[in-house]
Order: sequence, then C-alpha cells, then structure tokens
Amino acid sequence: MTDSSPFILDVSNCLRDSMPEQFRTVGNTPVRIGAEMIGVPEGTEVVVDGIITNLGGGVMVDATVTAPAQGECVRCLAGLNKELNIHVSAVFSGSDDFITGDDAEEGEDEVLEIVDNTVDITQAVIDEAVLSLPFNPSCENLGIDCHDSDTDVPEPDGVSGEEEKADPRWAALAEKFQNLDEK
Repeated sequence: MTDSSPFILDVSNCLRDSMPEQFRTVGNTPVRIGAEMIGVPEGTEVVVDGIITNLGGGVMVDATVTAPAQGECVRCLAGLNKELNIHVSAVFSGSDDFITGDDAEEGEDEVLEIVDNTVDITQAVIDEAVLSLPFNPSCENLGIDCHDSDTDVPEPDGVSGEEEKADPRWAALAEKFQNLDEK
C-alpha cells in the first residue's frame, strides 16, 4: 500500500497471484468526504478495510471506510459527531477492452483504470459518502432533541421559553435592519 493516501491501493500482488488479497490501510484523507453540512474533514484519519479480487484483465475493490464525520444540525446549529462507515465496490480495468469489449460505443461510462499497479478509490468513497449522509443533518437524525442542546436557538416551533431570544442564525440581519423598526 502507498503512504500518500489511504485510498490509493497497490494491486500488483493480486494481479500476479490471481488470488483475492485482504488489505487494511490507515491514513489521513487527502480531501473532504461528504456534503456541505456534514462530512469527514480533510486530514482526518480514516481506516480502509477490504478485499482486492483479480478479475482477469482487471480488479474489483470491495472496501469499508471508517472515519469520524463532523457537522452541524441545520435546525439548532449544534455540533454533530457521527462514526461513518461507507461501503464501496469499484471495478478497475487493466486493458482498454476489459469490460467494454472490442466494439464499445462512444459515450459509454468511463471505466476506472489500473495505473502503475495502483488503483484510486477516492472518488468512489466521496460519491458513496454523499449518498449515505443526510443532506440536511439534524439532531433528530442522531436521536437527540434540538431543544436539549446547549444553544441559544429557539425550539423549532419558535417558542423559546420565558425570555425572548433572537435566533442567532438571523442575528446579523437583525442588526443590519434594526433601524427600520424605529422609523
């Protein structure tokens, strides 16, 4: 395996021996994985466990990526922490006609390729993370009530208790337009 990224895998042994090869890599992710509101920040340590299987003219990588995801609740802005487990399967070609055959049509999906006896599953991990993480993460997704968190944000129905607090998500606008109420 390589030191540069936990998602770049050496497949030379599997290509030579024709036997499935188990692997485990641990390293820092070179890019952010996930959506805008929740994801694995760049530089976070990830663990990749899986099997590389020889398919004749290519290989299949079947892996599970484990990493801590961080984000914010879209409702109350409380920090969210979640252990992320992503399963990816990707096929990589060792030759031009591995999957498509000799009479491949133009415009078909591009097949990932083995380059210098390595494969890169980074994009497959990013794609799967975006599909598996919630687009609008909230405390409810993790089984927590938003009003139980220690923030100044009112409860979702707008009732925040006895004292009236400005919603911090709109505080900048309230400051900018506070003079309009005085006119």
